[in-house]
Amino acid sequence: MYTPEQLARREASRWTRVQIILAPIQFIAFIISFALVIRYLMTGEGYWIATISVWIKIALIWALTITGMLWEHDVYGKYFLAPEFFWEDMGNLIALITHNLYFVAQGLGWDSRDVMLVMVVAYTTYLINATQFIVKGIQSARYRRGVQAQRSA
Repeated sequence: MYTPEQLARREASRWTRVQIILAPIQFIAFIISFALVIRYLMTGEGYWIATISVWIKIALIWALTITGMLWEHDVYGKYFLAPEFFWEDMGNLIALITHNLYFVAQGLGWDSRDVMLVMVVAYTTYLINATQFIVKGIQSARYRRGVQAQRSA
């Protein structure tokens, strides 16, 4: 939860709006890319469109990570691993690392099927982390509503 000061900094940060825009775009890219990767794994067709979708998804996770670090600095005074945001940062770090294993697998010359299996693992870590953010967002909204109700009572 946010202290009143952190909440005010969150609302004032331009990065809050950027995150609000980028997060759903990344989620839509995830759904599309996951479907394309699974299609490729199941049928052997659509490798290039799946690959392009993976590149887009990786670019978006980097964009969200960088702007998220700027947001975290605005709100908590640290770019990464602020105590209040530790688990979200750890989840994001794991998702980011697993997404970038795509490039490692490609560089090592892995079979295209194995590379796409790496992305299934990466997308699973992303989904777990996205769920963590959604749960925290719901908890934060409930907390803010409770504080507002107490103020107006």
